[in-house]
Amino acid sequence: MKILFHCVYFPPEVGGLESHVYELARGLVDEGHEVRVVTSRSLPGVAREEVVEGIQVIRTWFPSRGPVGWTTHALASIPVTRRGARWADIVHAQAFSSVVPAGLAARNARRPLVITLHTSHFLTRAQRPGWRPILRRLVHMGDHVLAASTEIAEVGTGLTGGTVGVEPLTNGVDTSRFRPVSPAIAAPPGVRRLIVPRRLFPKNGVEFLVRAVPEIRRAIPRIEVLVVGDGPERGRLDSIARELGVEDQIRFLGSRPHGEMPGLLCSAELAVIPSLMEATSVAGLEAMACGLPLVASRVGGLPEIVGDDTGVLVPPADPPALADAICALLSDPDLKARGERARDAVVQHWSNARLVARHLDIYEQLLQPGHALRASRSRTSRESA
Repeated sequence: MKILFHCVYFPPEVGGLESHVYELARGLVDEGHEVRVVTSRSLPGVAREEVVEGIQVIRTWFPSRGPVGWTTHALASIPVTRRGARWADIVHAQAFSSVVPAGLAARNARRPLVITLHTSHFLTRAQRPGWRPILRRLVHMGDHVLAASTEIAEVGTGLTGGTVGVEPLTNGVDTSRFRPVSPAIAAPPGVRRLIVPRRLFPKNGVEFLVRAVPEIRRAIPRIEVLVVGDGPERGRLDSIARELGVEDQIRFLGSRPHGEMPGLLCSAELAVIPSLMEATSVAGLEAMACGLPLVASRVGGLPEIVGDDTGVLVPPADPPALADAICALLSDPDLKARGERARDAVVQHWSNARLVARHLDIYEQLLQPGHALRASRSRTSRESA
């Protein structure tokens, strides 16, 4: 099978969407299928075309980050995407910003279009009256529509008044890569360590973890926090840590390559995802796959992956609740067993193998003879008019 993905960002960019698309594409290649990815030249020095672990990656012009840049990139990528669609059996738009170029290409080539709705950007815009009719039209373009969490699926279905069923399908993790390994950063004797694998944007709530550290330190004096990720909040978070007198307890490690994450995650005893908005956190699933219990905000898709036996959910933007949950877990003699159960849960329910298998089921159903496609029906109706 030949599969074309369109996604605004792709590794070496770091993030949940990027990890999801890369791991899914790699899993499809491992199953003997051909995958091309149309993405952006969002980072300086990246190749315009290359093959990454069997995935053909084509990068097109990218003017800037944000809605204007995404839209401009999407429009500029239409010619490349149309050529890719003529090669492909299936076209798959990864996130709503990819639907227009992927949808036009699929319609032109009479190929099935699969859409996956990712990220809090979709949820945020779905709340705005001006965006709702736009998103409704985008959702209607898909022959099969997926969502990274139940919350996103319900919002997507609601936008169409129930005329399009959106299937929730949690992101997956390569559990052969993300597993308990030797720590990349050894902890000094007696130091209790937690890790925050979050890019430093306001929606990821890292500020509230920083504000929780003084209370954590009162209960656990030898505490250390590793923050893995970068972003526009970095300077402000540094300032907050200094104001609170906890700069020695927090190590900002910056952005790290995805391949380094298993060792970094295994350098801590538990992971914290303090998000204010979230789809399904790939970073959280990766931490669990490495055997770490999770302290996470009760938002978005996080309650779908964190149970009482694998971690603790807390209200968002609540430093005292974060501190209490972290201290309780670090003092729990069952902490290691919780981490083992967290890994077992990911292997059983959220492995990349499961994700790949479900995608192949969908693709094969859409390619069955006689299966009516929205793109084909749309073209046929125009031609007969």
